[in-house]
Amino acid sequence: MIPSSIVILTGAGISAESGLSTFRDKDGIWAKVDVNDVATPEGFARNPDMVHDFYNQRRANMAWAKPNPAHFALARLEQAFPGAFLLVTQNIDDLHERAGSLELVHMHGELKRALCGNCGYRCDADGDLSRDRTCPACGAKGFLRPDVVWFGEMPYHMDRIYAALNACDLFVSIGTSGNVYPAAQFVQEAALAGAHTVELNLEPSLGIDDFAETIHGKAGMIVPQWVDRLLDGKTA
Repeated sequence: MIPSSIVILTGAGISAESGLSTFRDKDGIWAKVDVNDVATPEGFARNPDMVHDFYNQRRANMAWAKPNPAHFALARLEQAFPGAFLLVTQNIDDLHERAGSLELVHMHGELKRALCGNCGYRCDADGDLSRDRTCPACGAKGFLRPDVVWFGEMPYHMDRIYAALNACDLFVSIGTSGNVYPAAQFVQEAALAGAHTVELNLEPSLGIDDFAETIHGKAGMIVPQWVDRLLDGKTA
């Protein structure tokens, strides 16, 4: 049976098959870089050049990466699905957009956007960021930072996300580790609202026991297969 409302959460695992490094795996980015140096407001205040270099490299990596079959399958699902649909991603890359997803929120921000620490203005930032760039709103130099959620900061769009979780009858988590909060609790929130919950992941996440259904394998294979079954009315 096809559900009437879907919320899908994606994490780093869906973009790993496009060549982008994950953050929390044993060989991931946080195993090589101290998060306190590059992913906190305090780190930016201490050494903005280091932080800009780190995210400029992430931006360069994103530029050559391409959406994989899992990204395209979710865009196809959104286009074909007749009910309410929301794709929530923890990823700061733009692969979902390039695959065609529209009903999408980036709860951890976006690499291609900048935030002014002086006036709070947000803007597109396709190129590299540095201390030399000025804010287009207030004109201050040295305050533009990547518009990404750092440790200790509140994720974006939480009101919209929780409203969708409480209204959906199908929640799907794809490529997530299950140890990043508050996203790790989304499955519990959706289940309490009566939703069927599904994990599509390379391997069992830390929150596997909270899911009613689990499918494990490479996202580029299992996500398109799952979408096909859903649209054929053979799952959920």
